[in-house]
Amino acid sequence: MDWSLLLKAVVMGIVEGLTEFLPVSSTGHLIVVGRALVIPREVEVAFEIFIQLGAILAVVVYFARDLLALLRRAAREVQARVLLLGVLVAFLPAALVGVVFDDWIEAHLFSPWTVALALIVGGAAMLWIETRQRQPRVHHVEMVTLRDALGVGLAQVLSLVPGVSRAAATILGGMLVGMDRPTALRFSFYLSIPTLGAASVYSLVRALDRIPAEWGMAFGVGFGVSFLVALLVVKAFLAYVARYSLKPFGWYRIVAGVVVIALAAVGWLR
Repeated sequence: MDWSLLLKAVVMGIVEGLTEFLPVSSTGHLIVVGRALVIPREVEVAFEIFIQLGAILAVVVYFARDLLALLRRAAREVQARVLLLGVLVAFLPAALVGVVFDDWIEAHLFSPWTVALALIVGGAAMLWIETRQRQPRVHHVEMVTLRDALGVGLAQVLSLVPGVSRAAATILGGMLVGMDRPTALRFSFYLSIPTLGAASVYSLVRALDRIPAEWGMAFGVGFGVSFLVALLVVKAFLAYVARYSLKPFGWYRIVAGVVVIALAAVGWLR
């Protein structure tokens, strides 16, 4: 048993679980941490996909009761059906763009420089959106219209750029179309299930041949750690957003982006 591989898996699982649903970009953090841990690029891609499945499972488990109730009510309640359809509408734009441009994005945008720029720009956008005066008109996830959902879906397309953050794009997109912060977060969580689930399965099938046999146990450990950490983060973040703004995350993104630029400039990240 290679304990160094398991340690790397634990670190990557913690990073994935902490950052997947926070508006700070899990992909950006995993790229930087993966390079720092000297994980081979061909393994890193498959590993990131696999541990992401652990984070997705955490959301499914956390919202299982709400989602099952929603599915039951969809047979008789229009609002429940509109919400489910809205999640599908929001899912489609990024799914279509991702399928078409997946190879190009992986070949040209997966770099510390892209991550740094996206972190900084996204942080500035977060500060601006949180600062502007607004009167939300949507205060419950079942008030989300199909037009609102499409707006969030178009915003989610931006998250295909490493460093943007799917959570940041969908939460801020929701706020821009009129949702209050807690509603935008809950819709973002619901949307994460088909979005991340489909993306992970699609990418994992394509990357299966890149997984060396010696990494098998490490993949399982990373999956489990990611699941447990993400489960805690989902609960804590829902409670945080109900009371506080996202400004601290905006400042964090800007500082993190500057740090990544500095590390890349001195050759520590490539």
